[in-house]
Amino acid sequence: QVQLVESGGGLVQAGGSLRLSCAASGRTFSSYAMGWFRQAPGKEREFVAAISWSGGSIDYADSVKGRFTISRDNAKNTVYLQMNSLKPDDTAVYYCAVDRTKMVHTAQGLYDYWGQGTHVTVSS
Repeated sequence: QVQLVESGGGLVQAGGSLRLSCAASGRTFSSYAMGWFRQAPGKEREFVAAISWSGGSIDYADSVKGRFTISRDNAKNTVYLQMNSLKPDDTAVYYCAVDRTKMVHTAQGLYDYWGQGTHVTVSS
């Protein structure tokens, strides 16, 4: 049974920073790519960032490029999302997910397991 537990969300003012963490268990974490997605109120869930099994390949949504950084620590079975220069449009529930392959993908259908999500609210 794969479990993903996100943490680090909260309320922050525009321009501020947050660091999300996602701790994984129940699978060989280092063998799979990981991704972050988000769902804003009234909107569909969307891709944010993904990182390959080794960390050597990374992809970001255009809306977060230059502001967000995804990383992983395979020794700790944890993936991170450093979010800087936050905007009110970044307000959403953020989910981490495990890809079924080693490589990065933006399509949600290629992710097998999902966390429960952590809320991020950015005030103006």
